Amino acid sequence: MSRIRVLLVDDQALIRAGFRMILEETDEIDIVGEAQDGVEAVRLSAELNPDVILMDIRMPGLDGIEATRQIMTRDASARVLVLTTFDLDEYAFSALRAGASGFILKDVMVDELERAIRSVASGDAVVSPRATRSLLDVCAPRLPAVGGETVSADAALGQLTPREREVLLAMATGLSNTEIADRLVVAEVTVKTHVGNILTKLDLRNRVHAVIFAYGVGLVR
Repeated sequence: MSRIRVLLVDDQALIRAGFRMILEETDEIDIVGEAQDGVEAVRLSAELNPDVILMDIRMPGLDGIEATRQIMTRDASARVLVLTTFDLDEYAFSALRAGASGFILKDVMVDELERAIRSVASGDAVVSPRATRSLLDVCAPRLPAVGGETVSADAALGQLTPREREVLLAMATGLSNTEIADRLVVAEVTVKTHVGNILTKLDLRNRVHAVIFAYGVGLVR
């Protein structure tokens, strides 16, 4: 298995050193570079083409939100995992809208950090169900929908089958694929298929954006 190449972005050298020390102890992750601000993050992401960019969200000058937006504009396939101090953080939500694949707390346990990096590298999104609910409950009503802005809510949702709408609703309440499978009494692989269909039909990047979409069109409040 090829190792996951990670770019660390944080304005505090001590925090970067801590993450480097932790992650380099793993068997799967290589730290290929470090950036101390958003400008350097944008430059190094283009030069190094990392598999995952571990991005601090609050930095002087160009912050993690704008850096993420610029990185995603240049390369829509880039994978950004945002670092935040609080699980209820509107900045983190804005980073997700800018194209980040998820966010994780800076004080996360080592094994959870590793899992998050692996998930993002594989193309999945990372936000815990608890954090999803708390973040969206506060922030989503104040932000427009992600994806399909030019299409009405009815038209967008009309593309989904009744079962896909059920799955979207369950995702929006913060349930994992396993929990959705248990609720709907179907196999987890079936849920994954529905999630993939939802993302394709609504032209959304990942399940986090699907949740934002659900709030934005009023499916969930």
